[in-house]
Amino acid sequence: METTQATIGIKKDNRKAVVAMLGKLLADEYLLYTKLRNAHWNVEGIDFHTKHVFFEEEYNKIEKIVDEVAERIRMLGFYSPGTLNEFLELSHLKDESPKKNDSSSFMEVLLEDHNTIIKFIRKSISENAEEHNDEGTADFITGIMQLHEQMSWMLRASLKTF
Repeated sequence: METTQATIGIKKDNRKAVVAMLGKLLADEYLLYTKLRNAHWNVEGIDFHTKHVFFEEEYNKIEKIVDEVAERIRMLGFYSPGTLNEFLELSHLKDESPKKNDSSSFMEVLLEDHNTIIKFIRKSISENAEEHNDEGTADFITGIMQLHEQMSWMLRASLKTF
């Protein structure tokens, strides 16, 4: 639902399409945030302390992204989704916990989620810039994608076995 007329050089239909994509991204980010909280609270094992701290650092990064995505939706003149039901309905991610509470099990699920988000953003960058005339959002989500690529790399490096 539109909140205000944003006369920023992007047609309303284009803004609406961009906001639909951002709503899905927001849902993915919020679900990932929740999964990181779960990992932080419930991780067990010999590496408990380091992974407990690691997951906290990661959910703090995602919490910032959640806020920025919601605010981007508002900048475009629309209300942001904000309920758990909306997030579950919009998200590309599976609402699941790993079978075990060890760090590797949590990291495997989180890595899959980061990769899903990266692919969605990568597809959305050109759509926002070329089809919807919104280079600002394209640039914005490019930065978010880069953060997810870094987090994904950290998980892949941590899961590497020799």
